[in-house]
Amino acid sequence: MDFRKTGEEILQAVGGEKNVKSLIHCATRLRFKLKNTSKVKKDEVEQIEGVITVVESGGQFQVVIGNSVGKVFDAIMENSHLGDESTGHELSENDDKENIFGKAIDIISGIFTPFLGALAGAGILKGLLALFVAVGWMSSTSGTYQIWYAASDSVFYFLPILLAFTSAKQFKANQFVAVVMAGALIYPNLVALAGKGEGLTFFGIPVVLMNYASTVIPIILAVWILSLLEPLLNRLIHESLRNILTPMFSLMIMVPLTLIVVGPLGTYASDGLALGYSWLYELAPLVAGLIMGALWQVFVIFGVHWGFVPLMMNDLAKIGHDTLLPLLAPAVLSQAGAALGIFLKTRDMKLKSLSGSASLTALFGITEPAIYGVTLKYKRPFICAVISGGIGGAIAGAAHARAMSFTMPGLLALPTYLGSGFTGILIGVLISFILAAVLTYFVGFKDHSVDSRITDIQRGDGETLIKKEVVGSPLKGKAIPLNEVNDRAFASGALGKGIAVVPDEGVLEAPVSGIVSAVYPTGHAIGLTSDGGAEILIHIGIDTVRLNGKYFTVKVKQGDHVDLGQVLVTFDLGKIQQEGYDVTTSVIVTNSKDYLDVIGADKASVIQKEPLMTLVI
Repeated sequence: MDFRKTGEEILQAVGGEKNVKSLIHCATRLRFKLKNTSKVKKDEVEQIEGVITVVESGGQFQVVIGNSVGKVFDAIMENSHLGDESTGHELSENDDKENIFGKAIDIISGIFTPFLGALAGAGILKGLLALFVAVGWMSSTSGTYQIWYAASDSVFYFLPILLAFTSAKQFKANQFVAVVMAGALIYPNLVALAGKGEGLTFFGIPVVLMNYASTVIPIILAVWILSLLEPLLNRLIHESLRNILTPMFSLMIMVPLTLIVVGPLGTYASDGLALGYSWLYELAPLVAGLIMGALWQVFVIFGVHWGFVPLMMNDLAKIGHDTLLPLLAPAVLSQAGAALGIFLKTRDMKLKSLSGSASLTALFGITEPAIYGVTLKYKRPFICAVISGGIGGAIAGAAHARAMSFTMPGLLALPTYLGSGFTGILIGVLISFILAAVLTYFVGFKDHSVDSRITDIQRGDGETLIKKEVVGSPLKGKAIPLNEVNDRAFASGALGKGIAVVPDEGVLEAPVSGIVSAVYPTGHAIGLTSDGGAEILIHIGIDTVRLNGKYFTVKVKQGDHVDLGQVLVTFDLGKIQQEGYDVTTSVIVTNSKDYLDVIGADKASVIQKEPLMTLVI
């Protein structure tokens, strides 16, 4: 993949950098905050090399790329002005239309996404160290352990500093002032006083000293208040002194205010949230596991999973463990299992390669390639994964499995579940993985690539000489050479080789089994990618786009898998002709260059599904 080219094409298709309010990325997605979503060419984005799919959720336009997302993001930032401080702060035309929930999800994802990789990596290292000590491979008093433990624990201990930096970016506050505020909360002298239980006053006002290491809510609240204070100070202070005095007064006001009011309130809120969740979980852990295991990947699709991240982090800080993270591991492994089921069953080498790599990445916690590239596309494998994830989650919940540090659910996260319920989580993820693979293989996936219309011509020793794929007629009518079509673009072959049909009736059927790759809003044209790899464009009539969808009824949507002969579009043939339009329908193989030849059927009259073209590889 040419990361620079992919980045440029994505940026152009979302309306250019002037339409981008902000851009961040997580493990697999570019997350755009756009000013005007009407400028986005979604279909073009989905066709760009390297793009798996597009998701619009939580006020974000999310472009799912997979493991290479970081390189595409870097390419975009290096070749645009999106990294400039002055970029992206303008008011979006969509801001007024966003609901509170969408804005909240957007803020939470923006706060946690930038350092989620470091957080997850440190969590895995922490779990591995616990495993090494448990099996006797390492002593907790050794220098190696102490150094690695410092590396794994520092991100959690200094979590308020990381949160201050990303929160300030989200709330449009001074990031460095926010970091200084967070540093004051975990300043060694104050931490020591809090540990001794000694009192402290600020101009006679008592300060409730607490240990803010690893906390989440207090610093986020404090930075939000800072974002309200800074504009006020900027209005009161002359611009010649603003760069010095605004940070000074911000620190003078916010640090004591946080220690006296915001911090304790945030801590009490954190404690209450942790206790409330624990109470609900203890009521029915099996039901909680069933629901979260089944629905977690649905939450991921809609982008609302970010709402659970503060809850997980808060439980780890306040209780020392989290019971939600283990419930999600079966959901992740079930997607890997479903992708494996497709890998084992399909004979389509392209799909086998995609499902195999998607299964592998899902095992390590990255499920987007499996979801958008494989399971959700074929629907039933995703349902099999949901069922399997629910069963595995119920087992983990019933076992009261716990996570001792934060990381993304997957095989590498298993050491973080050591302790109470560890056997249960192992059984849960194993069952969810195997069950999803078995269900998908036997009932969740029909291998459309096994098509009698795709055949090989072989030598006696078995070596394939020629491979051919037959494309059926999508219409009943009269077949004519493409060069006789009264449209220069089609007749010239510039769009690809093919053949045309003058229809006798207004029913357009799928000429191949494959994926619906494009559906035009006006209904006059549709694109298919066959299971054999042929890219087919069917254009009903000439200049019928001017009808703006009148007389056309589309029966499928983009991304659907259709079978040979399935109805794609119905249209009122008589009324279109009465409007003065030529109804000659072009059937074009747009990737004709991938074939040795495209041979049209030697017959004048054709009916649906009857061979119309033969593609020779």
